[in-house]
Amino acid sequence: MSSSEEDSKIDLLDSPDVVKKKLKRAFCEPGKIADNGVLAFVKHVVFSLFDTFVIARKEANGGDLTYAAYQSLEDDFVQLRLHPGDLKAAVEKYLNRLLEPIRETFKDPKLKKLTDNAYPSLDKKGKVVATSANDINPSLLDIRVGKIVDIEKHPDADSLYVSQIDLGDADGGTRTVVSGLAALMTRESLHERLVVVLANLKPAKMRGVESRGMILCASTDEPRQVEPLNPPPGSQPGERVFVEGYSRPASDTWEQLNPKKKVWEKLQTDLRTSHNGLAEWSGNPLVTTRGLITCKSMSNAPIK
Repeated sequence: MSSSEEDSKIDLLDSPDVVKKKLKRAFCEPGKIADNGVLAFVKHVVFSLFDTFVIARKEANGGDLTYAAYQSLEDDFVQLRLHPGDLKAAVEKYLNRLLEPIRETFKDPKLKKLTDNAYPSLDKKGKVVATSANDINPSLLDIRVGKIVDIEKHPDADSLYVSQIDLGDADGGTRTVVSGLAALMTRESLHERLVVVLANLKPAKMRGVESRGMILCASTDEPRQVEPLNPPPGSQPGERVFVEGYSRPASDTWEQLNPKKKVWEKLQTDLRTSHNGLAEWSGNPLVTTRGLITCKSMSNAPIK
């Protein structure tokens, strides 16, 4: 296969899912070493960088294998003592181990833009797909500092709070926001608290009450734990929160997110707290003009 064929090579910025897909399609016939790119990678790359090559296997399949030299691995493969599926699974782990630092580096907005310009998306006919300001990125999210000025239990759902939040809207009013925090946090701990709110979701009714925003929280399912994000000290309602490298003028008008395009859902997968409690999107911090958005006690947790 030619290297111009997409699945015949691993690119430095391939995601783990793409690496898995390409390895699954890679030629690796049992017992055959000729034209076997998977074995060639182990020989020329893995054993050049690592002292051993470990293949994890279930006990029912013979348990883990550890190789200190390529030739012993090749011998096992030729003698059918090593299955291609187990070999590919191990190569996938080593590949991702090597690629992850590169992926992290290229999350920098400037490098990402450089990569997009150098390797633009192509349509089925090989033509460059035009990009626009509507490409999905965090600048589409209208995130603001909000202050909970009133909060009560939902009349029809014990697990929900109905809050009135000051988001600095031009009309001077508050917004009704329904949240699933009632089983996890007391009303007193939230009343008058500054929070971080996604303000341009399409309004949605929750048990009969229309909600016009979402309080952003670090959240884990096991154990079930939720903690609202904290704006920097001195923050005021209505102040903009943006992902570093994706800011927009405060005078801009943010469009309501189209639910059919799944903008929030796609961006949310890369929102999480760091090991030291900073709110981040793809490794880039969430900030205001006053400082960083943080989470007091939950690190390495998804933000929802």
